[in-house]
Amino acid sequence: MEGEITRESVVQRKTIQFLKDILRIHVFIPGKIFYSYDLLSHCFLIEIAIFEQQFAYFVWELKMTKQFLGIIGLGVMGQSICLNMERNGYTVAGFDLDEKKRESFQKRIENKEIFIRHDLIGFLSDLASPKRILIMVPAGDPVDRVISSLMPHLVSGDLLIDGGNTYYKDTERRIKNLEGTGILYIGTGISGGEEGALWGPSIMPGGNPEAWPLIKSIFQTIAAKVDDDTPCCDWIGNGGAGHFVKMVHNGIEYGDMQMICEVYDLLQQAFGLSPSEMHSIFSNWNRGELNSYLIEITADIMSKIDEETGKPLIDVILDTAGQKGTANGPVRLPWIWVFPQRLSLRRSLPEQ
Repeated sequence: MEGEITRESVVQRKTIQFLKDILRIHVFIPGKIFYSYDLLSHCFLIEIAIFEQQFAYFVWELKMTKQFLGIIGLGVMGQSICLNMERNGYTVAGFDLDEKKRESFQKRIENKEIFIRHDLIGFLSDLASPKRILIMVPAGDPVDRVISSLMPHLVSGDLLIDGGNTYYKDTERRIKNLEGTGILYIGTGISGGEEGALWGPSIMPGGNPEAWPLIKSIFQTIAAKVDDDTPCCDWIGNGGAGHFVKMVHNGIEYGDMQMICEVYDLLQQAFGLSPSEMHSIFSNWNRGELNSYLIEITADIMSKIDEETGKPLIDVILDTAGQKGTANGPVRLPWIWVFPQRLSLRRSLPEQ
């Protein structure tokens, strides 16, 4: 129908305007395209001899390129995940309310396909549809506040991913709150710290199963790999399964650390061993069935000398420990206490 507005006509009109904006010279590609821009009459003519529609679509889509995934929260972990994704060929948009974090990260990403935005709307407009948004903020209320700020701008099929150390029941609550909206939700554990996030973490996703295909390729690409190149990432299950596994993982890790501390104390107090002697013991253990990152770094620290005092570094470190709350989840489960309580009941009281 004459005068009917079609997608093709809109694309052609916007393509012409786009080319008028950026092409100020005569361009001729033999057999394909001829552009002529008359500066005097402001008349712009386009003749496309071959692949007219294909070229129009290509130019318009090029103009409207969007980022594959967005990350909210540009702390240590958020920045490392951004860099990991970009290194593996994905374009990423980033946003943080903290201006200092945005500016410091901007200095690290020169000539990289990472685009930092200074407002939420600009960040969201950068994302391809359906939107994939990875939330890398502290667990608890900050996650709820981010979700609330995003909700007015999301549509059915968009995906939210919480990559923090969230308690699994909070993940289940958020999934339930999103029921009926069509917005998908994944709660994923990310293990490995700053270096792991940058070079290959272990990733434990769970939530809406229909969301997994939207993120599977990028998660399994950036994840650590075992010897046969199998990624350390696969779908854990529905609901809060991903964060539940990460919670148990954290509990096991802190348990391992506590056992190492107890062994160190026993070797030092009961057997009177020096740090250098303990270095040999832990190194030997790390070559056997106890081989692990935690045993390795324990052996390493035993051999370090403090530059200021000349003493073993382990002897001048303050004998206190802290934690960021990542181990609080496991102790909220009743069955976690069963075994330790039984052990404590078997301990005899020290003689006075």
